[in-house]
Amino acid sequence: MRYIGNTDEDREQMLKEIGYPDIESLFKAVPDSVHLKTKLNIPQAQSEMELVNNMKSLSKENLNTDDYACFLGAGAYDHFIPAAIDQLISRQEFYTAYTPYQPEISQGTLQAIFEYQTMICELTGLPVANASMYDGATALTEAAIMACDATKRNEILIASSVHPESRQVLDTYAKFRDMTVIETAYNNGQVDLEDLKSKINKNTAAVIVQSPNFFGIIEDVETVAAIAHENKSLLIVSADPISLAVLKSPGELGADIAVGDGQPLGNSLSFGGPYLGFMAVTEKLMRKMPGRIVGQTTDEQGNRGFVLTLQTREQHIRREKATSNICSNQALNALQATIYLALMGKEGLKKVAELCFSKSHYAYDQLIATGKFSPVFTAPFFKEFAVQSSEEISNLNDRLLENGFIGGYDLGKKYPDHKNVWLVAVTEKRTKQEIDDFARKAGE
Repeated sequence: MRYIGNTDEDREQMLKEIGYPDIESLFKAVPDSVHLKTKLNIPQAQSEMELVNNMKSLSKENLNTDDYACFLGAGAYDHFIPAAIDQLISRQEFYTAYTPYQPEISQGTLQAIFEYQTMICELTGLPVANASMYDGATALTEAAIMACDATKRNEILIASSVHPESRQVLDTYAKFRDMTVIETAYNNGQVDLEDLKSKINKNTAAVIVQSPNFFGIIEDVETVAAIAHENKSLLIVSADPISLAVLKSPGELGADIAVGDGQPLGNSLSFGGPYLGFMAVTEKLMRKMPGRIVGQTTDEQGNRGFVLTLQTREQHIRREKATSNICSNQALNALQATIYLALMGKEGLKKVAELCFSKSHYAYDQLIATGKFSPVFTAPFFKEFAVQSSEEISNLNDRLLENGFIGGYDLGKKYPDHKNVWLVAVTEKRTKQEIDDFARKAGE
């Protein structure tokens, strides 16, 4: 986007048109005490050519996944993004479209959202999905709020193996909604079922698990579901959407609500966002779901059309009775996910998942073989795993960075009991040569 400034003549003409002699008189209502008396501490104006060169120079100071092989995950993953996605989302009818408050004139946008919802339902194994949420953390938190509303209980049990930042977001919301959040322990990287049984009670609205969890480990969701449902509590499962191409869906395993972050579905890392959160629920919970749902219908002439449905849940209609303050959706990011899933198809997504699984296990074996790393958990993992390092993680990552690798996450930052435990992620993008070189450098 290019910036076109106004000339002095332009300003004079505009001031004359509105009846002011100069710019100072236009702002005379602003007290002199708040006027800036000095020049702004910003660089002098540059020509377009100078500005573009300067910005390119600054951008080169950032590390990027084109020049570095990335083995860092912890919630955001370096997956392959087909070139067609950027081309399609750059079409102005998508790129400039705002949230469809007047859906009758936004049929293309609504159809794209409808397709997105359909694909999320197929992935999660649940019958109803909304039009997307801000990110995985807010989707998880909104699911907890919905569970409390649906069950008329106010306590949430959440596994400590759920992403730490998602737990922080939930804690923040809970403070202002009379909700109690209790964490359950883990054993060998999975939910400690005995601890869960000891903490669940008649006031527990829902149990929240993540699978694969923050450690990359696949949880025993079916058993957790049985424990939750026996107590008449709901089960909320946060899932990696890529994993759902090869693992049983949350719906199949007994989840009442499935949530997650859609970043792996064709969305770039983008220094942490924007991403999108997905949410799918059972039909019983459909009317309590936050956000919006696009439905398919026919008009008076029998033509296929799309509409926003069940809008009373939203803030912009009957807001005093809204189930959530989220009244928007990440439409462009959801469109990226939709195009990605359409391009990949069922078999393509399955292949991505299989490559993530096989390459991460190969990397795990190579790191253990160096003798410098040892296993932390023995439970099954998908594309991310934890290993105990014989040196400080910060030193290890610094050394790898000098050799062209973005290393793993230091679990000790959020889990003090896991000092010098390294969380490594391996996606389909990583080549055998990169993995071998990474393990060799890490083992030096």
